Amino acid sequence: MTHDDIDIIGKNVKDMYGTFMGKVIGTITDIDGSIQSVGVDCGSQGLQQIQYEQLVVQGNVVIFIPKWRLDSQRLLREKQLTLRRLKALIDIVSENDDMKADAEIIHEKYKSKLASLDEAEQQIKAKLEARLIELDEQLKSTKMLLFDAKVQYKSNEISDNTFETVKTCSAELIEHVTHETAEISNVKRRIADLDAEVLNVTAPPQKHIQELAVSYLGNSESQVQSILPEAPTEPVIYSSAVPFAAESLPTIPEPPKQVKTATSNNEDDWLARMEAQ
Repeated sequence: MTHDDIDIIGKNVKDMYGTFMGKVIGTITDIDGSIQSVGVDCGSQGLQQIQYEQLVVQGNVVIFIPKWRLDSQRLLREKQLTLRRLKALIDIVSENDDMKADAEIIHEKYKSKLASLDEAEQQIKAKLEARLIELDEQLKSTKMLLFDAKVQYKSNEISDNTFETVKTCSAELIEHVTHETAEISNVKRRIADLDAEVLNVTAPPQKHIQELAVSYLGNSESQVQSILPEAPTEPVIYSSAVPFAAESLPTIPEPPKQVKTATSNNEDDWLARMEAQ
């Protein structure tokens, strides 16, 4: 542990916006003497172990850096460097095709590095989203507190000085939340821009794909045209009318004649016999 590291003990800890967090009361060191974490007395929240890399000494004050900010900066720095090296490697191979075999090993190494950074990126994105939710809740709570103070002021429950103090402190907190929210949005945008740039470098050129598609479509059309039969060149003559032969018409049969049954004669004989009796 160096003399500067020892000087951190006993100093007040504040966040990046100047809000008091606690006081450094000690450190936890490794066997080689390097500081692993710093113990900060945060009052009612108790003793908090904070990584040493998250603390920056500025005079008599120790500034606390959020973990999401350190992780995102490290991710952006490593991804930008890997992307620049990958571009340089592609340029070298394009200028000298004989070095393609030698560059293949390094190319796979950079691609593997990008894959590992993608896994870390997903974790950082989850942390950023969680932090945005926390900031949104803090903003709602602050606005509710300010509104309640305004009600108390209108009902003569608090004095003018007290209400002005609430307004000043609430405005500072809202400004801090708004600033951190904008910073997180900026980090997310930079990560998205890097992802698009990596995709352009690692993906095959779109122009080459379009040329292949046009070539394929051209070959398909020629094959279809060779399979289809040729259209007739001589005109086709159609007859205006086709006469029907009389013999081909069907013969309509005549209706059968009505046949009288013997029932009516029997009835007449029966009536005659009845009259004779």
